[in-house]
Amino acid sequence: MPLSQKPKWLKMEMPGTGHYPELKRLLKEQNLNTVCTSARCPNIGECWSRRTATFMILGTRCSRNCRFCAIDHGHPDPPDAGEPLRVAQAVQMLELRYAVVTSVTRDDLSDGGAGHFNATIHAIRRLNPQCRVEVLIPDMQGDAQSLDLLLEACPDVFNHNLETVQRLYSTVRPQADFNRSLKVLHYASAKGFITKSGMMLGLGETREEVLDAAKALRSVGCRILTLGQYLAPSLEHLPVMRYLQPVEFAQLRQQCLRLGFDYVHAGPMVRSSYHAAELSGLEKV
Repeated sequence: MPLSQKPKWLKMEMPGTGHYPELKRLLKEQNLNTVCTSARCPNIGECWSRRTATFMILGTRCSRNCRFCAIDHGHPDPPDAGEPLRVAQAVQMLELRYAVVTSVTRDDLSDGGAGHFNATIHAIRRLNPQCRVEVLIPDMQGDAQSLDLLLEACPDVFNHNLETVQRLYSTVRPQADFNRSLKVLHYASAKGFITKSGMMLGLGETREEVLDAAKALRSVGCRILTLGQYLAPSLEHLPVMRYLQPVEFAQLRQQCLRLGFDYVHAGPMVRSSYHAAELSGLEKV
């Protein structure tokens, strides 16, 4: 049965402290979007206060309509050719050593947005040669040519979220495919890239299903895993079926580490880009 009251352990930092106003102003001045705002991330207060954000390129409207996601859907605008440079300039202004770039799904584009990712990674590196870049990508229809175009820019971490267990895909992600997502991760892993994925819990999955999905991720070479509590963005989205206790996340973390992941970050407030630099193993922040 759907739950309406959040448990006491789901606490988040209120926006407005630390560097939050500075980052908000910069993003507005640079005309940039973040998944933090578009997806209504509960960690926005904490992350922005530390001058970290996940840049969201290719607009704010998604060509798909996943039932868990707060991002607007509909016909997206054409790609903004000036956006890669503005992202790179924002990274420079924020003096980031680790940048995370994601996007809405762009099934309307022949390359799924891969060229725009490529341009953004190269722009960041031109202005910020010491900055590591993690990309969190949609599945790009599993198209090898699109994936090759993105991978040509050599992201330091290649992240694609599985989001949920296989049984729930038709409900949670009706326009996506569990096995296609695994193939996308395998494609990048086989080429030597560090791959990462994440899942939301509390949608009705069982622990066995979570571990089966984690095993599937390891079988395709995925090295980093995030597990977090699903929180319904509104009453129009899928309801929360269960709130996992922090101890359950701790247990799942240990079980997944035993499967061979390099890093597992699991907790009620964990999201796919949360503390991304620390999880990558590439940067000491």
